[in-house]
Amino acid sequence: MDGSADLRTRLRTIVAQRMETDPAHDLAHLDRVWVNAQSISDDQTDMPVLLAAAYLHDLVNLSKDDPNRHLASRRSAEDSEPILAKLGYSLDQIAAIKHAIEAHSFSANITPETPEACILRDADRLDALGAIGIARNFSVSGALGRSLYDPADPFAADRPLDDLHFSIDHWKVKLLRLPGDMLTDAGKKIAQRRITRMIRFLEEFAHEIGTPLPPDWTNL
Repeated sequence: MDGSADLRTRLRTIVAQRMETDPAHDLAHLDRVWVNAQSISDDQTDMPVLLAAAYLHDLVNLSKDDPNRHLASRRSAEDSEPILAKLGYSLDQIAAIKHAIEAHSFSANITPETPEACILRDADRLDALGAIGIARNFSVSGALGRSLYDPADPFAADRPLDDLHFSIDHWKVKLLRLPGDMLTDAGKKIAQRRITRMIRFLEEFAHEIGTPLPPDWTNL
């Protein structure tokens, strides 16, 4: 079992048949996570394990507003097992892949215990940052019918943050904090570059709507 192009093709074919119509969690997302994972891996990484985990981590994708969303990564891990067995992965590899899948999720709150699990978590979170992160944030918010921002108080200066109703609020609630939550040194460096792009966008956004951007949105 290796991280060959053929194995990647087989994994892509399998997941393509199961992915639902969700532009933020589609086959392109899996491709980007794999690219991110490779960029922060090293010569000690088990690449076949990382490859499978990257492509199978969203086998079960529950909506952001689904009350069982925190269980999605566990379900994905369980659903991956028969797929991995057919692909020829060993029992130890399957266990490692399942753990990486389970631990990648923000909402599951499972501590990654292997290098591959740490890399996958960082790789997935990197896709929530930068230019692609901005696009995904607004795509998800639009699908859920959320407003871009609160016109009365765009940056929640005098109200509680509410990312269930306002897309921009989600930046402060979660996205802007992700660089500080990265587990790998390489992931931290990439995350910082991407968050810089997002802050530039926020500054332009604030200028265009005529509302000052509070300092605590950029000094996290």
